Amino acid sequence: MIVTILVLGFLFGSILQYANLNRYNVISGMATLENLAVAKAIFVAIGVGAVIISIEIWLGFASYHLKPLILVGIVSGGLLFGAGMAILGYCPGTLSVSLGEGSIDALMGIAGGLAGGLVYTVLLPFIQPILGPDLGNISLFTLIGQNKFAFSFIVTIVGGAFVWIAFLLNKKEKATDFKWLYAGIALAILNAVVFLTAVSSRPIGASTAYPYVADLLTETTNNNYFTKIQEPGNWELLFLTGAFISGIVLSVMRKEFKLKVIHENWARYKGNSVSKRLTWSFIGGFILIIGARMAGGCTSGHILSGGMQLSISSLLFACFVFGGLLITGKYFYKK
Repeated sequence: MIVTILVLGFLFGSILQYANLNRYNVISGMATLENLAVAKAIFVAIGVGAVIISIEIWLGFASYHLKPLILVGIVSGGLLFGAGMAILGYCPGTLSVSLGEGSIDALMGIAGGLAGGLVYTVLLPFIQPILGPDLGNISLFTLIGQNKFAFSFIVTIVGGAFVWIAFLLNKKEKATDFKWLYAGIALAILNAVVFLTAVSSRPIGASTAYPYVADLLTETTNNNYFTKIQEPGNWELLFLTGAFISGIVLSVMRKEFKLKVIHENWARYKGNSVSKRLTWSFIGGFILIIGARMAGGCTSGHILSGGMQLSISSLLFACFVFGGLLITGKYFYKK
């Protein structure tokens, strides 16, 4: 099972690297609306994945893994996650891939994420009452799933709409590179494979690994939250390890491995100070993981995996993530 998870993580990292979706320049470029590759890939992945996953669940090969709609946690966590993502220029899952490619700022982002995970574990008993209300696990399936034919028809229409939006964004961007399209389809297929009962019977995820590792390192394990995240946290740690290995292997094969702190987009907006970049990377990683844990997931575990299930909580989270990302990008990245 360990080897399987490592291989799945390696494939995840390879897909991201193929389309450069893990790179700081690409993700920060989305915050400034200069690069829409990540958004386009996400729309395609959700659209294609929604159809594939609904079919395999209908055939009995998998089951739903919906995240609850915890309203305040989703909204505030989404805004914080988007802000952290804009500042850091990485997601919880892409950090490990970029670290494998030699990005030192990604390492500092991971350190910030670990600190955020530990702080969240300690603060959770005090803030949990204000994260609600918990409106339950709501998705398109829970709303109309009793009629499988109507559900399948609507899923196909909705899935097609997501892919159509991706092409609209591409037309607006006037991009000629379609790696985002192939990466989006590949992410959908990979998530569908992970969903299979015979493989992992769970969605892809990344952010739970951060409090899991932080709690282990500081021996902050005698609490209900660590008990809850122990199993998924261990899975995600192995998954991210596989993604990290892919970062090393493929960057070396492509002759692109390079120790780097300052990326072109950062230098253009924020200058060439190494200490400044590392400080903001730590802050961005800290905010990113706090937001992810408040909402119960991240880009891979909530937006992608939850979006493919047409989960209301995940789609709402995605809206607030992009809101936080764009607002922060507007004010943080001033020339």
